[in-house]
Amino acid sequence: MEVVGTIRGLIRSLLFLLLWSSCEGRDSELSYVTCGSLVKLFNTRHNVRLHSHDVKYGSGSGQQSVTGVENADDANSYWQVRGKPNNPCLRGAPIKCGQAIRITHMKTGRNLHTHHFSSPLSNNQEVSAFGENGEGDDLDVWTVQCEGIHWERDEAVRFKHLGTDVFLSVTGEQYGHPIRGQREVHGMSSPNQHNWWRTMEGVFIQPSQEPLRHDEL
Repeated sequence: MEVVGTIRGLIRSLLFLLLWSSCEGRDSELSYVTCGSLVKLFNTRHNVRLHSHDVKYGSGSGQQSVTGVENADDANSYWQVRGKPNNPCLRGAPIKCGQAIRITHMKTGRNLHTHHFSSPLSNNQEVSAFGENGEGDDLDVWTVQCEGIHWERDEAVRFKHLGTDVFLSVTGEQYGHPIRGQREVHGMSSPNQHNWWRTMEGVFIQPSQEPLRHDEL
């Protein structure tokens, strides 16, 4: 009887450890930014959120402007994390450090984009929102620069443009009319204190419980 009791005790201990391990793994998965997540991105140096709206630049490319705003409640500051063209990511899959992604503006369906135009205020590289219904071109692709294996929700990261090697940045210049007080967002050639970003408010897509499903973005 003592042997049976010992075996039962070992089995209970093993089941507890397996359950604890599963919960720990699940909690770890849910701490990552995942494919399909809808987030606000916060510049940690200038305390503004990445923002866009259907207002075009009056110079440069003439494309939809991208700015930084202090208002935390503005719905025009939501962006969706997606895979690169012709190589979608699995919905709910954690985004890896170094992974190439697109960042799509929720309200207008245009992608975060940069190219060799000068930004209007600082003369850095212009950043715009480009495309229609989430489809633009190869200059919509950015890589996530972070430590470790996956992009963690509370981690400050950088976004490096795949096509031109600039970093998504804010240095504090403010626009006048018609977007008075909003900050210029641009690309800078070197990593520095102006290009750290962290996820804030948002809807984080959980990893799928059905591995055979292939919802892709």
